[in-house]
Amino acid sequence: MRTYASRLRKVLSPGVLVSESGGYAVRLTDESGVGASLDLALAQELAADAEKAKTTGDLCHARALLNKALSLWDGEVLASVPGPYAETQRARLEEWRLQLIESRLDMDLEQGCHAEAISELTALTAAHPLRERLRELLMLALYRSGRQAEALAAYADTRRLLADELGVDPRPGLQELQQRILQADPGLAEPSAPLATETAAGPVRPAQLPASVSDFTGRTSFVSELSDVLAAASASEGRVMAVSALAGIGGVGKTTLAVHVAHRARNAFPDGQLYVDLQGAGARAVAPETVLGSFLRALGTADAAIPDSLEERAALYRSTLDGRRVLVLLDNARDAAQVRPLLPGMEGCAALVTSRVRMVDLAGAHLVDLDVMSPEEALQLFTKIVGEERVASERESALDVVAACGFLPLAIRIAASRLAARRTWTVSVLAAKLADERRRLDELQAGDLAVKATFELGYGQLEPAQARAFRLLGLADGPDISLAAAAAALDLPVDETEDLLESLVDTSLLESAAPGRYRYHDLVRLYARACAERDEQPPGERAAAMSRLLDFYLATAARVYAIERPGDRTVDHLEVTHQAGQEFNDDGKALDWLHSEAASILACVQQSLGAETLRRGVDLLLAAKDLTESGASSLTYEVATRAARDAADALGDSHAAGRARVTLTQVLSTAGRFDEAAEEAEQATALGQAANDPWTSGNAPNELGIIAICKNEHAAGEAHLLNAIDAFRADGNRPGEASALCNLSRVLVSMDRTAAGIELVQQGISIYDELGLTVRLANARYALGIAFGHAGRRTEALEQLAEALKIFVENRQRLWEGTTHFRIAQVHLAARRPAQAAQHAEQALSTGCIGGDWMRANVLTLLGRSLDGLGQADRARACWNEALTIHQEAGAPEAAELRGLLTPVAAA
Repeated sequence: MRTYASRLRKVLSPGVLVSESGGYAVRLTDESGVGASLDLALAQELAADAEKAKTTGDLCHARALLNKALSLWDGEVLASVPGPYAETQRARLEEWRLQLIESRLDMDLEQGCHAEAISELTALTAAHPLRERLRELLMLALYRSGRQAEALAAYADTRRLLADELGVDPRPGLQELQQRILQADPGLAEPSAPLATETAAGPVRPAQLPASVSDFTGRTSFVSELSDVLAAASASEGRVMAVSALAGIGGVGKTTLAVHVAHRARNAFPDGQLYVDLQGAGARAVAPETVLGSFLRALGTADAAIPDSLEERAALYRSTLDGRRVLVLLDNARDAAQVRPLLPGMEGCAALVTSRVRMVDLAGAHLVDLDVMSPEEALQLFTKIVGEERVASERESALDVVAACGFLPLAIRIAASRLAARRTWTVSVLAAKLADERRRLDELQAGDLAVKATFELGYGQLEPAQARAFRLLGLADGPDISLAAAAAALDLPVDETEDLLESLVDTSLLESAAPGRYRYHDLVRLYARACAERDEQPPGERAAAMSRLLDFYLATAARVYAIERPGDRTVDHLEVTHQAGQEFNDDGKALDWLHSEAASILACVQQSLGAETLRRGVDLLLAAKDLTESGASSLTYEVATRAARDAADALGDSHAAGRARVTLTQVLSTAGRFDEAAEEAEQATALGQAANDPWTSGNAPNELGIIAICKNEHAAGEAHLLNAIDAFRADGNRPGEASALCNLSRVLVSMDRTAAGIELVQQGISIYDELGLTVRLANARYALGIAFGHAGRRTEALEQLAEALKIFVENRQRLWEGTTHFRIAQVHLAARRPAQAAQHAEQALSTGCIGGDWMRANVLTLLGRSLDGLGQADRARACWNEALTIHQEAGAPEAAELRGLLTPVAAA
């Protein structure tokens, strides 16, 4: 950076580039206050001064000022700066340069410098053959130099060129100059003689709006909002021009909505309605000066009275609209720069603008972001096109169709039109065709309508870096992606990535889901992937981007895991990553990240089950285990874990298969499916030994011990947990050792070896305290609370359980929170406090517990006992009946206890 700054200082004037606040700034005035302006600003000042000098009759000074302004051009403007904005500015400044040259040449002729001007005019007309003003000046210079024949020949060349290239005749002013030369008009010899102008025709009332669609559907709030804006503009007391700019993805119905609203508002604009398709999404957007020429003609201005320059045409356009009430619909605009010259600028007038770009830089505009239809609106549009009878009998299939269309109006219209044209198809046939994601975009085309072609227009406008980002980020399956994750996938700095993604949001190819988060419309994502397959070079870059994304998630999840469990050896056994991951300055933000990224993390796991990335995908599940323990993403986590297990089995990777099975065991235990969990854990134990994986060798028997506790298989549980302790100690995994000690204490307590159990759990707490652990310390205090309760030390038991509950709540371990409420209720019931027991049991039911339906039945049993102690026998019986049903369906031994409870209640 310092090198670049040094080079810039050598080029710029002193004091322009300054050091400030640890960075650099460009100052347009130096320390002495002397102006150090941009060339453009200086040229504008010189041109304005030249115009003033010309007005006062000082042509020599005016010419000198213009020459000085023109000397500031040095090669191509904004050379090598890519993008549509730079291209627009290049065209605008080149047009202005030519106008300045024409003005200076006009003054040359006014001062009698005819011969000197001919050479320059000859070169300029060769470079700009269709510019009639230059031809006019050349003819006049030749004539005043005594070269009448050449002047007439220049006109003949001009007429032939315009006929061949554009199929038009020279403008009337040029034709009149030819006649005056033929007649040797003495007035042409006078330098100050003005050229003839044409008179304008009277004003007319244009009505250019396209037809509105007959099946316009929904959009009620948008129609009302836009109609209110137009109504306010057309009111007699209206003081400003109204501009509403509609932005949205291609195919979302911007034009349809704008045309519909414009037709509703026609009566409010009695002096006419103008319309133009600016073709902003295409390769060649319509130039504003071309549109202004068309608008001026439509408003009754004669061709000869229409000036050449953009500025002059815009000024005449505004003057023509003065005092008139006209609505202008500017459809499919490229950007605000294309739109600004076309705005009426008069009170009582209004403009509706549609664009794929959000026109945040269009001052005073009422911005409207048009989203896809609601499911109800989408189904309504589909039904209008297909017919009520066909849709009514297959409503579910119709909902599948509009959902596959992403509720995008263009896609729905195409799908419905295809179905309407094929009487032998059912709605379910169309739904089946659209169900194949790889074929969906190809199916969504009918006639000249195609969703893919609509997206292609926007994609074709992207700069290379934008297009790459669009392609690669579309590969990720998650519902959205964070800025940090996107930067990792693209292998770019965060600031540069943000600029790229925000520019894609501006083009409506990407959506801003929330600050720092981005998402694709479903159909746009499919298109982005198709572009990646077609355009991404080398092809391996697709896999590389997904690998970088996986690395980012794994490295960051590992950091969260380490924050929650300092000293845990799990992070040491994870696969090595090449991404550093995201950093956190407090524990709360680390957990925030994990839960906010849950869906994206688990989607990434499912995309990472190939041979090259399988182990990292499985390890990402290990690092993100808090997602299942919190209960927030249990189902999705289980689906991803099963997929990882099956992929590891298919690839014969015992290392990954063992870890995946341990993770699945934890999911199943949390859900209370203990038999299935035990089977997975047994296989994991064997796989861990075969792969010599210390992580699996310790965690698999630990999980088997937990399952044995829940199944009251105490001897087996003791054996499993002793094996786990040995494995954890061999690995130097002290948190793992503490976990197994706490679990073993529960086994001993259940075997009435309470003192030994309390001693073991206190050993575990000592380890956790030494390491500064939080979440696992809560598990230890939970176990100690159970032991104290079994020993009759109820006050101590409640203290430990209350501390555990606090930690679980702080760390968002919802299922453990509910389970702790259950244990607190047990202590209160044993102390003959049924009201407090019932309160905590209810909280356990509402929160959820580790152990799924099995634990829910246990909570209901406890709640029934508490209610029975409060004299609420009927409610107690209802709880026990529900618990009995759950245990009977599972074949659990606890069913016998419930039958015993229900018998005396029934007898009473």
